[in-house]
Amino acid sequence: EKFKTLKNEGNEFVKKGKYEEAVNKYSECMKLNTEECTIYTNRALCYLKLYKYEEAKQDCDHVLQIEDSNIKAFYRRALAYKGLQVRKKSMAGI
Repeated sequence: EKFKTLKNEGNEFVKKGKYEEAVNKYSECMKLNTEECTIYTNRALCYLKLYKYEEAKQDCDHVLQIEDSNIKAFYRRALAYKGLQVRKKSMAGI
């Protein structure tokens, strides 16, 4: 029950564009249930919005270990890799 409440609060923060707060809610959810893939893909989305590509990739990797056909995890991990590549190029260009 607490898990569902935290997840819903996290989702509300995402709708409002408050990604840091959403990450905190999703992280609390994970303490209650580490097997719920949605929480990881949701948190990965927040990390992407916050340009935290490495963290997003880790969440997606975790989901894909549990559920190897999770489309959201594949998609968001690809976005994370893309973000990491862009960051590397911009660092190299400095």
